[in-house]
Amino acid sequence: MAESTATRTAAWSNWAGNQRGVATAVLRPSSVDEAAEQIRRAAETGERIRPVGSGHSFTPVAVSDGQRMDLTRLAIDVRVDVDRRLVTVPAAMTLREVNALLAGHRLALPNLGDIDAQTVAGAISTGTHGTGATHGGLATFVEALTLLTATGEVLRCSAEEHPEVFDAARVALGSLGVLVEVTLRCVDAFVLLAHERPASLGAVLAQLPDLVDAHDHLEFFWFPYTDRVQLKTNDRVPIDDRPLSRWRGWLDDDFLANTVFAGACRLGRAVPGVAPGISAISARALSERRYTGRSDAVFCSPRRVRFLEMEYALPREALAEALAAVRGIIDGLPFKVLFPVEVRFSAGDGIWLSPAYGRDSAYLALHQYIGMPYEPYFRAFEEVATGLGGRPHWGKLHWRDAASLATAYPRWPDFQRIRAHLDPHRTFTTPYLTSLLG
Repeated sequence: MAESTATRTAAWSNWAGNQRGVATAVLRPSSVDEAAEQIRRAAETGERIRPVGSGHSFTPVAVSDGQRMDLTRLAIDVRVDVDRRLVTVPAAMTLREVNALLAGHRLALPNLGDIDAQTVAGAISTGTHGTGATHGGLATFVEALTLLTATGEVLRCSAEEHPEVFDAARVALGSLGVLVEVTLRCVDAFVLLAHERPASLGAVLAQLPDLVDAHDHLEFFWFPYTDRVQLKTNDRVPIDDRPLSRWRGWLDDDFLANTVFAGACRLGRAVPGVAPGISAISARALSERRYTGRSDAVFCSPRRVRFLEMEYALPREALAEALAAVRGIIDGLPFKVLFPVEVRFSAGDGIWLSPAYGRDSAYLALHQYIGMPYEPYFRAFEEVATGLGGRPHWGKLHWRDAASLATAYPRWPDFQRIRAHLDPHRTFTTPYLTSLLG
């Protein structure tokens, strides 16, 4: 019985269910000193350690062939500096918990993606982002971090302390060490006015530069087999004077976007020929709405329909060509696509392995309902995106390797130098990371 229990404890799978693994052991340190000692011991004995968050990556980035480290019991003091607008949190804290903490102090993160279930470490390490032409990804909000290296050293990094490690470690897929503490730059709490409306793809693309410049945050979803998109803009406003009614919120976000959509996807999976009709109906089911709310409540939405995803950061000027290619790919597939294609925007940054390094970017994301064919679809787009200078989101499915990625990142050699210094015996690597990073 004990062996069976241990096996179940060591087994792990991600949110989408497409990645699974069984660790040789599960480490649950309660202090930084204990975690550092566990890492030292592993390095000395040639074991490997993989820190794991909440499992919201679609890749095998969290799958371990060695020991898995669970940091949820780690004792880290939460510190909120309201005057300087800084918060220091455990790296294993979820974004949802961070948002609630900040709201209690009338603070907020400047931007968020559309889910908040990820841990802080997982979100920043994989390059998670929201949308907004003047906003970088979540890793750009990091003011400082504490990293446990393969020698067991506790390394505090910021723009002033170990700046090169800081530039490498903010997006590093856990390959440089174990993040235990993160200090995030915040802003005063703010209210967003959300405006969601159907539109034609042609009209949106024709106005896109002006739309992106005119709004704090903009994204759109194109529905395959149609010329329809759902356009969403979020803009800061002084007061929360148009709250979304509980009825409308349940109808749109829970019933239509999750319950009904899940049923439609199951039907499309069983009877693929109805997929274009489902897409057309979906494009018109969500009507126009305007509402205000606390920033994190507007940014983040429930996602209960399981899917697989690929996302590429592209030079912004390449978006129209990439979208045209996606339309052609979908029309030529021997199977149907049940999920819309998502487009978001971000500012460039200076983080070495950030997909938006050195350039303002458009992110184009493909989704496919769980249990449906996806690989030919994703691979065909990856070929197009690679040719356009695209870089994959580290937490989304792709098939790039170290040789391919080295040419996409100008600071790749610098990252490898830091990695060789901090983890010379590859204590934090996995078979997947060996293929990905070399």
